[in-house]
Amino acid sequence: MNFDFSDDQQAIKRTAKDLLADRFKLERVRELADAGAYDEDAWKELCELGWPGIFVEEQYGGQGLGIVELIIVTEELGYTLAPVPFLSNAAAGLMIQAAGSDEQKQRWLPGIASGEARGAAALVRGGEAKLVPDGDSAEVIVLCADGGASIVERSAADVEPVATMDSTRRYARVRARGGEPLPGEVGPGVGAGLLAVAAELTGVAQRAMEMAVEYARDRKQFGRPIGAYQAVSHRCAQMLLETEGARSATYYGAWTADAQPESLELAASMAKAYSSDAGWRVCSSSLQVHGGIGFTWEHDLHFFLKRAKVDALLWGSASEHRERVADLSAVGEAAAV
Repeated sequence: MNFDFSDDQQAIKRTAKDLLADRFKLERVRELADAGAYDEDAWKELCELGWPGIFVEEQYGGQGLGIVELIIVTEELGYTLAPVPFLSNAAAGLMIQAAGSDEQKQRWLPGIASGEARGAAALVRGGEAKLVPDGDSAEVIVLCADGGASIVERSAADVEPVATMDSTRRYARVRARGGEPLPGEVGPGVGAGLLAVAAELTGVAQRAMEMAVEYARDRKQFGRPIGAYQAVSHRCAQMLLETEGARSATYYGAWTADAQPESLELAASMAKAYSSDAGWRVCSSSLQVHGGIGFTWEHDLHFFLKRAKVDALLWGSASEHRERVADLSAVGEAAAV
């Protein structure tokens, strides 16, 4: 059986990789991070390519492709730390498409698919969503809590910008004043959103690993590249193992979303748990390989480390998702008896 990408998926990956590498060189990412801004011209270009609506049904202005295609794009966005509001917008679209009424879909999905009326989404705990990517600039915010989800316009919510260690993305704290419930089952949307975060973390880990390997080849000590020493080469090998593990778990989850939806909830939590840990560990190991230079503000590695740390907390931490995996597995075993 062939588990490789289709020709169309390969083309999407090549296009995303080449375009984002050109638009978001690390000097540009640093410039935007220092300014606390996004690249609006680049976002417009991505919208013209139809990326925000890659998974949205065609009747709502999207491309009507699957979650695998969404994950391909999101991984490449993570690889470049692209300062655009793609992830937040996609999360909202996934929730509304999964659980929204026909009226809600008609109202919000076209703007999400075009990128002209963006969305955001987050978990509500203690009456508020404490970490909402791009919540201060979204037109509509989907808030998920135990038992369901609701949709609220930004003008009908208390939105407060929040500073985090990740300067490449904007965050907010949101407390809704009112809201309209999503009547359908939001689980598939949540699962797909978790996979999008896992894909971004995979891209972050891939880039951090490549930075470490390149440095280990170039940096010499006692006349030899430091990568020739076992302490460094073994650390790089472990980074590869964890990055590929995160990628495998994430793409398996994306496959279940399109082909075996009854397995999506479990697969998504597995991917989020693994990639959350892997993203942080790979970035931390890359920092160790870089030695003293890796700890400096002037080196770009810290941007990836900080994105990995904050992404690990989005939509639940690794430990929370491991508990979720245990609960779901126990339910599955009981049903099989």
